[in-house]
Amino acid sequence: MKTIDRRDVLKGLAVGAGAAVAMPVLGGRAQAQSAGKVVVGTWGGDYARLLTKNIEDPLLKPKGIEVLQDQAGDAPRRAKMVAERRLPRGTVDIQGFSAANMFEMNEAGATETLDYAKIPNAKNLLPTMKYPYGIGHIYSGNVVIYNPKLISPAPTGFKDWLDPKWGNKIGFIDIQYQAIMIAASMAATGGASMNDMDKAKEVLLAVKKAGARVYPTNEAFAQAMKNEEVGISAIWKARVVQWQNAGIPCEAVSPVEGIPAYVSGFVIAKNAPNKDNAYAYMNAMLAKEPQEAFAVDMGYNGTVSGLSVAPDLQKRIGFTPEEEKRIKDLDYAFLAKNDAGMKEWWDKVFKG
Repeated sequence: MKTIDRRDVLKGLAVGAGAAVAMPVLGGRAQAQSAGKVVVGTWGGDYARLLTKNIEDPLLKPKGIEVLQDQAGDAPRRAKMVAERRLPRGTVDIQGFSAANMFEMNEAGATETLDYAKIPNAKNLLPTMKYPYGIGHIYSGNVVIYNPKLISPAPTGFKDWLDPKWGNKIGFIDIQYQAIMIAASMAATGGASMNDMDKAKEVLLAVKKAGARVYPTNEAFAQAMKNEEVGISAIWKARVVQWQNAGIPCEAVSPVEGIPAYVSGFVIAKNAPNKDNAYAYMNAMLAKEPQEAFAVDMGYNGTVSGLSVAPDLQKRIGFTPEEEKRIKDLDYAFLAKNDAGMKEWWDKVFKG
């Protein structure tokens, strides 16, 4: 796998009225359309590394497909996708996003309507993970994470997490602002609504006043949990499993108010220059072996049927039948419409 220097990519775009569209430049050379390449937009870190380990090297490289990863956070990649949508050819073929962001990109007219006949492994895809514009790759649920040494009695849900009595032992992860505000709405309404932002803001203002701490990334928060600087928050259950494996003292609780689903998936750009290979990438990620490997490596549930996951691991990463009934899909239309306002309020209150 190779990564792209974003400055080189931008050099290859000529955008403007009547401007000729240049080919994206990789490593200083114009990239012609080639059946041998696919450009994948993804977060960096562990996820990018495991895409290479579990999908790209074992399944695509042997077929002669060269994978170039365009690593960045989802916000700049979404902005880039929208900016390029009217170009005859974009610079990225396939993009990794949350389900909410996949919906947003489809609403923006930037995604390909998938031809599932080109994704043979999609026959095993769980129905809830199949979208007209994208596929779910892995999924988990948002749960309360806490350190039993610092937090007692054990919390039962989001309302217990967002109790001002915990003061500066409450932790927030800045990049999870959307999930935090959804959880706060559920805490305020007893799980009746994920979209009551007025009540969510009241809850969050109270815990901010009590001394809640904010960390920029998942990794920074994990370090704070390890050092016992904070003791309670909410995060995807998969992350709890990863941190337990790393020796961080923490437990997970499935919230009584409901468990917001987190789906990480992929869309194909409408103007993808290597569309056939983008489909090949999607098909590879749904193969049995990489799906099982992501369960082991990242603690996420697979999105296809027929997987063989060790019972002890499945118990840790999955949900009981009763908990599965409480898993709630997000209101993607609401989030697409209100995300900018949510982010503006969050930054003003917690980062201003």
